[in-house]
Amino acid sequence: MVNRKNGTDYTGVTNDLVRRTYEHREGLAPGFTKTNGCKRLVWYETHDDISEAILREKRIKRWLRAWKVRLIEEQNPDWNDLWWEITGQRE
Repeated sequence: MVNRKNGTDYTGVTNDLVRRTYEHREGLAPGFTKTNGCKRLVWYETHDDISEAILREKRIKRWLRAWKVRLIEEQNPDWNDLWWEITGQRE
């Protein structure tokens, strides 16, 4: 989740991406994302094993900012909000 291109970013893990993204978008999730306005989903990946997902989250959180930007831009060079992709809706 980000607040804007090259802005503040948040990395988290969830078992329900649509629900959790909705909570961030609507400001229903208290804490970092709400305080920093991180409402746009610009990158995600899926895992079959929750332990694997948590390990990946922890690793990414320790990354340099440039690495995170590169990860986003490899799949989403325009930093489009992927909400529409994960819900099958149109903007």
